Amino acid sequence: MTGYSREAFGQAWSDDVEVEGGHNGCDTRNDMLRRDLANVVLKPGTHGCVVASGVLHDPYSGRSIDFVRGVDTSRVVQIDHVVALADAWVKGAQQMDEVTRRNLANDPLNLMAVDGGLNAQKGAGGRGDVAAAECGVPV
Repeated sequence: MTGYSREAFGQAWSDDVEVEGGHNGCDTRNDMLRRDLANVVLKPGTHGCVVASGVLHDPYSGRSIDFVRGVDTSRVVQIDHVVALADAWVKGAQQMDEVTRRNLANDPLNLMAVDGGLNAQKGAGGRGDVAAAECGVPV
């Protein structure tokens, strides 16, 4: 991908954005966890921002996944860029200014909490690549 760099979209999970949830004092990852998990428990002393635990009803696999914040456990639930940033880059995001790219990277309309393993499998591809792989179709 010529010229693509994650850094071109600004700091990951920045609150300094002009999209829903921007400038609310909470990072985008925690905004999405609070929105997408059930039975959310917030970490005390974080002004209602940091999710300590919850249950994800994964939209891709249909499984329920317990989320518990921790060094070895947080990756179980990841935030998916439905349109991957690398894909957006090749489809025109390289023409956007820095602020617009940062907004895209943190836009709740393009983000959802998902099974971490399936999100890692998707990588910079699209959701169709994961669906095809799950059905045994080479991508």
